[in-house]
Formats: sequence, structure tokens, C-alpha cells
Amino acid sequence: MQKHFNTAGPSKAHFHYLLDPLARIDRRSIQALIEQERYFVLHAPRQTGKTTCLLALRDWLNAEGSVVVAYANVEPAQAFRGRVEPAMDAICDMLSVALRRVIDSPVDESSFKAASGTQVHALLRTYAEASPKPLVLFLDEVDALV
Repeated sequence: MQKHFNTAGPSKAHFHYLLDPLARIDRRSIQALIEQERYFVLHAPRQTGKTTCLLALRDWLNAEGSVVVAYANVEPAQAFRGRVEPAMDAICDMLSVALRRVIDSPVDESSFKAASGTQVHALLRTYAEASPKPLVLFLDEVDALV
């Protein structure tokens, strides 16, 4: 397949022309924030490569090996605008899929599916306890939620 320029969604090196997304960010500063158990926000205008950078950073950190990094896009929960319970169920489903991709340990998901109001906390606690290394979670499109 011939490469082309991408104007929608994350860029993929084997399909799209792109600059190295990791060259745009200070990886050592981000590693320091992770080691300090701090939060950070990647903020930039639309269509500038934020998701592509997050995915590249996830892959780099997972290959580096000191942490386990999961990426989840929570934008689909926007469809439940104003209805908290189904939105939280959708977020939990998206988080579960993302976490299962990086954590091999079997996890009993019924324990957090029944935890009304605290299911995200219960889900993250369950997967963090199952993770062989510190767990880092990249959440994308959080600003799309109401």
C-alpha cells in the first residue's frame, strides 16, 4: 500500500507520512512525572497529533519495561450524554478492553460491574493489583464527555 497524508484519526507509520511523534515530546520529563505518580495532560489544537503521540508514547514506555501502559479512548461514552450510568458502563467497557490488552493476569470483572457509582475505581484497582508493574493509563478524548 502506498503511503498517504492522514487528516483524520491517529497516524500509522506504515500507512501515513509522519514525523516521529516521540521527537515532539520530552520523554524524560514524562517518565519523571510517571515515577513521581503525577498526572499530566497533553494539550494541543485539533488535528495536531495528540493521539498519535500518546500511542507512540504508550508503545515506547511498554517497550522500556518499567511500567505497563494502557491507552483508552473514552469518546464513545459521549453518546450517552446526560445519562451517567450507561456512560460509566461504556467507559468501564473501554477501559477493560484497553487493560486486558496489556495485563495478562485473569481478572474477575464481575466484581466491578456490580459496583454502582464506584465501578471505575473498582475496575482500576482490580487491574492495578493484577499488573506485574506499576500501571499507567492514558485516557484520550476525555474532553468530549459532558
